[in-house]
Amino acid sequence: MPEQMNSPVNQITRRAILWGSGCAMALPWLESFAAKAKVADDETFPQRFGVVFLGCGVNEDHWWSEGSGAELKLSKSLAPLEPLKSKLNVIHGLFNKNNVGLGVHPPQTGSLLTGAVLSKGATIRSGVSVDQMIASRIGHETLQTSMALACEQPMTGFHETNYSNVYSSHISWQSAESPVPVELYPSLAFDMLFENRGSLLNLSILDRVKERAEGLSRQISADDNARLDEFMTSVREVEKRVEGMRQAKDKADDLAKLKNRPVWTMERPVNGLPEDLREHARLMLDLIAIAFQTDKTRVATLILSRDLSGLVYPFLDVKQGHHGASHANNNDEYERITRWHVSQFAYLASKLDSMPEGGGTVLDNACLMFLSNLWIGRTHNNSRLPMALVGGLGGALQTGRTLDYVKAGDENRKACSLYLSLMDRMGIKLDRFGDAQTRLAGL
Repeated sequence: MPEQMNSPVNQITRRAILWGSGCAMALPWLESFAAKAKVADDETFPQRFGVVFLGCGVNEDHWWSEGSGAELKLSKSLAPLEPLKSKLNVIHGLFNKNNVGLGVHPPQTGSLLTGAVLSKGATIRSGVSVDQMIASRIGHETLQTSMALACEQPMTGFHETNYSNVYSSHISWQSAESPVPVELYPSLAFDMLFENRGSLLNLSILDRVKERAEGLSRQISADDNARLDEFMTSVREVEKRVEGMRQAKDKADDLAKLKNRPVWTMERPVNGLPEDLREHARLMLDLIAIAFQTDKTRVATLILSRDLSGLVYPFLDVKQGHHGASHANNNDEYERITRWHVSQFAYLASKLDSMPEGGGTVLDNACLMFLSNLWIGRTHNNSRLPMALVGGLGGALQTGRTLDYVKAGDENRKACSLYLSLMDRMGIKLDRFGDAQTRLAGL
């Protein structure tokens, strides 16, 4: 059997490591390993948790669902999730009470995943976010405790509400005082996953593990060889796209030095980020998928568009920037923005669902959350949060449902109650989280 992780027996049944030139590439699940394992019948798989964030809300006229199971019906904006509806939960009516009535934007965003009371002025304070709480309990089992990615540069300074713009730019918090820094550059995120550094940047990941891969291919079944080939091809395809972006970033870094200014103060594409958001978002989603599949990390967040977003969408025929468009959020243009974001979430979920893992898929052992900080952008209404979950956490979470808490009463519709419930299903038992001490009924 090929070299394996120094890990519990149930992990040995599904994983092998290809070592080479400072690189450790964990492989996806292969049937041949399970067939050789003494505990194959009892095999369990890692649970993963991910969040995809859309800033400034949705078009509320086209955000609805009804029914469950085969009768589950999805609205126009949720239509990209139609192929996944048997693994979907659309949740209506949850909110963070501590985010309501504080003013617009930053205070409506800064504790979205923490449920904490925010501080105004120069003191930045939120709380530990649900993703980081999960990472603190399971992150030691993987190379990276978590990934925090973004497709838009964080803001600095203060909003007119006297809340820091840091709150608008981050959803993941490692402590009450410290948001998790977001990585914008796909090349840096890729290098972190595959331990690229120094001269290794000039050597393909696949070339570094080629000899081990060839040895492995002689020990596994034809079906597993096809899976291995598909996996290696997908890694190489991502690597090629990353290399193009690495060259753009290197050029941007050189230009920033000439101008004697930080690269992050420059606009895309001069700053080394793709001019086309579609290219940027897709590569970030592919990196999360590879990270989950190979068990490099089990926790990830992606800010597709931050609060107060300045992103533009010429490919959607939208004339205004994101934030401006959200002030007329019930028109067709903003619905297209909403649906595009949902389609990116659906792409990630579908990609994970195409990755076999035991009798199911990587998605079956994960929970992905789609979330926004507002319900109605034109009135800055955050009395309920647009939210959808995909994936069953290894059978711990029932799926294929509409869950409606709009009229359940404030104490029974806390987002933090959902977070407590999800952590329960991941084996993380807390007495309270954020503003909640009870689990979400009916989940």
